[in-house]
Amino acid sequence: MRAPIPANETQRLAALREYHVLDSAPEQTYDDLTALAAFICQVPIALISLVDESRQWFKSRVGLKRQETPRDEAFCAHAILQTEPLIVRDALKDARFVDNALVIRPPHIRFYAGFPLTTSEGFNLGTLCAIDRRPRRLSDEQMRAMRSLSRQVMALLELRRASAHLAEALEHIKTLQGLLPICAWCKRIRDDGGYWNQVETYVMARTDAEFTHGICPECLEKVRPKKDGRSESAHAEHS
Repeated sequence: MRAPIPANETQRLAALREYHVLDSAPEQTYDDLTALAAFICQVPIALISLVDESRQWFKSRVGLKRQETPRDEAFCAHAILQTEPLIVRDALKDARFVDNALVIRPPHIRFYAGFPLTTSEGFNLGTLCAIDRRPRRLSDEQMRAMRSLSRQVMALLELRRASAHLAEALEHIKTLQGLLPICAWCKRIRDDGGYWNQVETYVMARTDAEFTHGICPECLEKVRPKKDGRSESAHAEHS
């Protein structure tokens, strides 16, 4: 049975792309967590699966040669529809999966436990999942451990997203390097179109920076003597 499309699918896919992880090279940090998942659950197959428009792609895998499978066949496409783990004790007794290609053909899935990889915004990108070729169940201790590992996977993904955002910000900053055509009188900057912009406008158009305004101590001192001078003069005249 094909899984329904999540109601927030457009936003979910946009969030997934922010991590720049699809089709990336294998990384030991992810492989270590997948190996731990297989060991904790005592299963032959464990995966870090990410679901895009048409497939589930495996960032890390133990016990499976395939790098991806069609989304229509993916157990994980069902798992991303809920906030709690999806536990299938025996796929041959579950109407959603009894005729699934991954059940009736290799790898002959019978047991599946998928723990959603959920962003801080609430989008399920995929799962950390444990798979067996025979019916079984997980103990409470195994469930808790898998929840912890799924959070660690998300922590790695969040670091990846933060690094991507930082690289993008640095790329924007590069546009501010070199010689800038700035007016010596009003301090406006000329853009590529020949228009003169306030410094704030120019910088905000090229970076994510925002501005607040205040008066520096030097400028404040320039203003204070004038005010004090006028006050003293007025006081003398009044006297």
